[in-house]
Order: sequence, then structure tokens, then C-alpha cells
Amino acid sequence: MKILLLGKGGQVGWELQRSLAPLGELVALDSHSTEYHADFSHPELLAETVHKVRPDVVVNAAAHTAVDRAESEPELARKLNATAPGVLAEAAQAIGALMVHYSTDYVFDGSGTAPWREDSATGPLSVYGQTKLEGEQLVARHCARHLIFRTSWVYAARGGNFAKTMLRLAKERDRLTVIDDQVGAPTGAELLADVTAHAIRDTLRDASKAGLYHVVAGGETTWNGYARYVLAQAQVAGVELKASPDTVDPVPTRAFPTPATRPHNSRLDTGKFRSAFGLDLPHWQAGVARMLRETL
Repeated sequence: MKILLLGKGGQVGWELQRSLAPLGELVALDSHSTEYHADFSHPELLAETVHKVRPDVVVNAAAHTAVDRAESEPELARKLNATAPGVLAEAAQAIGALMVHYSTDYVFDGSGTAPWREDSATGPLSVYGQTKLEGEQLVARHCARHLIFRTSWVYAARGGNFAKTMLRLAKERDRLTVIDDQVGAPTGAELLADVTAHAIRDTLRDASKAGLYHVVAGGETTWNGYARYVLAQAQVAGVELKASPDTVDPVPTRAFPTPATRPHNSRLDTGKFRSAFGLDLPHWQAGVARMLRETL
């Protein structure tokens, strides 16, 4: 089996290099790659790469993920999040490849409290959400065999993340203020990469498993609850902090105005995914605790 991975340098892409390697030959690219074209700002050239590599699976882990900046550069966001994945999907279809693509809870309007299902009505509130939705639609339209995974609140041990920011601030300040009216599940890039490998193998064996799925860690929390958990774990590990879990004050989203509107309800129902692939999705605290053990 040959797999073409695009976006190898991102949080999910980095972990995919590890998880996909046992499946077969892996060609991993990013925008700086020279042997093949993989710059999403020139999507018209991506099809050439797919036809040259001729993979059995195309995995797209590249995206415009700067949610606020997308509001001021919508055309670039659309090119990276929609046009480029659409080109890849057409090329994958032409050579009979399976296409894997990642999307987001931002395709929903964040209303209510019920977890969103794959067939729930979409209603993005931001340019990022709208362009990611368009990307989903193009992938599904142009490549019959596809796996589209919607996820949320992705973090990784590598690079910056919310937990590291909270720890830095907790060392500098006696009190923190963190939003408590957005609900979701912090989901590790490592988990996404591992379940992707399982799903690819299963879908190549059984084409009926292709489709759209929600994939997030188990459980739910707010950003405030997430921050308090991180600080509590740091205390147990003996990290010296000025702030404590008890001094993380809850505030509403409106206390931190941003160019892009964030959804309040980022809960995603993962029942379809767990049933189709027979996989468990561990509680979000397990993944965060592991990440903290690696970074503290």
C-alpha cells in the first residue's frame, strides 16, 4: 500500500507520520517539499502530485487553521480549506484512491446542548467554519471513497497548545480568567492519528465504511474546566505555580471578543464512528494527562 500524506508538519500530520507508517509506503509532504508539489496556496498543481505518486490513499492533514485571521483573508482560507481539498479529491477519484480529510465542529452554529450528529443541520458562524464545510462538501462530491473526520479542540505535545499557555500564565499570575460557556472535548492529535490508521485499514477492506464521522475524545468540559484540570495535574507533578485550580475564574465568551465567532456547543456524537470501526475513544482527561506527563 502507498499513502500520500499532505500537511506532515501540523499537529495531526506529525502524528500521522508515525501512525500510518506501518500500513505501507508513506510519502509525507508539506508546503516546503521539493520533490513533489504540496503547497495548498497553488491548488491547481496538487493533482499533478497525486498522479505522480499514485497512492492507494490520500490523507489531507493540511488546512488554514488561524480562525481569527481567516476573517480578514477569506479567499486564502477558502483556497486552503475548500479548493485544495476539492482538487485532491478529484485526483484521488481519478486514480481510484481513498481520500481522508479532517473537518471541524465549527461547521455547526454551536446552539443547544445536544451533541451534534453527522446528519445535524450545519450553520457555520465564521469564515473558517464556512470554508471547512465547503471543503467537506467538495471532498464528498468528487471522491466516492472518502473518510471525513470532524473533530474539535485538537492539541498535541509538540508545539504550542492551550495547556502550555495556562501553565505559563499560572506561573506568572495569582489568578486566571478562562471562558466557561463553551463546551467540548479536548482531543489529542495522537488519538486522531491512531484511529485514522485503523479506519483506513478497515475502509480499504470494506468500502461501505466510507463516509463522514465525528471523532473526539470521550467526555466533555469547558475551557475553564480544562484549565483547572491542567493546573491540578501540574500541582500533583510538583510544578510551582502562583495560580491554582481554585483561582481560575469563570467568564463568558463575550469577555474575550475575537474577530471570529466561536460555537458555544462543540459536543460531537461519536456513536457512528465507534460502531462502524469497533473502537473506543478514551476520556479527554486520559489524553491530556499523558500529554502533560510528556511536557511537564
